[in-house]
Amino acid sequence: MTDSLSGRRVLVLGGSGQLGRRVASELAQRGGRVALTGRDSARLQHASAAVGAEVPALAFDLRTGDPTSLVEWARSALGGLDGIVVASGVVAFGSVADTDEAIVHELLAVNLTGPLGVIRAALPELSGGFVVGITGVVAEMAPAGLAAYSASKAGFASALMALRREVRRQKIQVLEARPPHTETGLATRSIAGSAPPLPTGLDPDAVAKIIVEGLVAGLTELPSTAFR
Repeated sequence: MTDSLSGRRVLVLGGSGQLGRRVASELAQRGGRVALTGRDSARLQHASAAVGAEVPALAFDLRTGDPTSLVEWARSALGGLDGIVVASGVVAFGSVADTDEAIVHELLAVNLTGPLGVIRAALPELSGGFVVGITGVVAEMAPAGLAAYSASKAGFASALMALRREVRRQKIQVLEARPPHTETGLATRSIAGSAPPLPTGLDPDAVAKIIVEGLVAGLTELPSTAFR
């Protein structure tokens, strides 16, 4: 159990996004110290200012960036590292037949292999700390038209499950969160295809609060039903 987040030093991947920024804010409000990364420099600086005046931020591309350098930056900026939050992600709409191979590769790089690289580089720093991965409801049930996206998120979910078993001796908490559709605007920034009509999603502030409360409570998973 993460009894308190006070003084905990946390790197938030995807901190420029609507959900990542809110998770970072929740952590900071509970006494955590956060550093943010994201691909879009302008959005990242806006998010950093929204979270706090002293929040360090670094533009980083999960597709091509060096995970070791990122972890070293976070450790230097925060004076150490206790946790990683993976709130990064891209989405693409399309069937298996219609999804181009290059799109599949980008989905896997941003949603799976990139975050795993950062986690792997950070593990020596995280004894007694935590890893939080936000996968989404698609990791539980893949809808038609989201084949590659769902596969990338389900793959990350499986990796987190294995990681949880691998780091028990280091007392590293691994929490996977699978919120349903949330109003983050991600669907409007698809890298391929167009979103079908979607119902109104969950409030990202509420989702972020549930995730951080789950972390503090020592949970290892938050299924989609935990957000309803």
